Amino acid sequence: MKISEIKFLESCPNLSKCPKTDFPEFAIIGRSNVGKSSLINMLFNNKKLAKVSSTPGKTQLINYFVVNEKWYLVDLPGYGWAKVSKTKRAAWSKMIENYLLKRKNLYTVFVLIDCRLKPQKIDIDFINFLGINKIPITIIMTKIDKISEKELKKNIVIFKEELLITWESLPQFFLTSSVNKFGRDEILKYISSIIKIK
Repeated sequence: MKISEIKFLESCPNLSKCPKTDFPEFAIIGRSNVGKSSLINMLFNNKKLAKVSSTPGKTQLINYFVVNEKWYLVDLPGYGWAKVSKTKRAAWSKMIENYLLKRKNLYTVFVLIDCRLKPQKIDIDFINFLGINKIPITIIMTKIDKISEKELKKNIVIFKEELLITWESLPQFFLTSSVNKFGRDEILKYISSIIKIK
């Protein structure tokens, strides 16, 4: 897929404020500090597209980017250990849940996983939530440049084994590095194939 244009469209505080068009939407989410903004910038060759921060919880709204005037990339708030109040975390959780369960033109949710870590309960629980609710899911493992090939293979096997405890078959997997752009072409090709099939 050739990216001829991408631009930030708007930030939405809740589902009712999301765009009324029926463009295909590809949401991206992950535990706080998993490298979401870096991945977005890498996918679209624009270092300033999404704000990268060392402080977890930077994304607090549903952020829309329109790509080639044909589809949306939707940047959702991260989940996990962001240093915010319980009240705000609860509000984020409700906002994300409403979007995921009710957004009819959501084609898939890209769930980002830090490849350096053993399976985290919060990630597994979230993936299982998507599966139970029949929400299309694609898993992207990030930061593969920060781990040896041997450790990477080991962690992938462990993660897949953990998922197979509750999943009959595994979702689509991609490996990525925002540093060397590994996985970029494969993900864009995947998005292109989904849009054409739908």
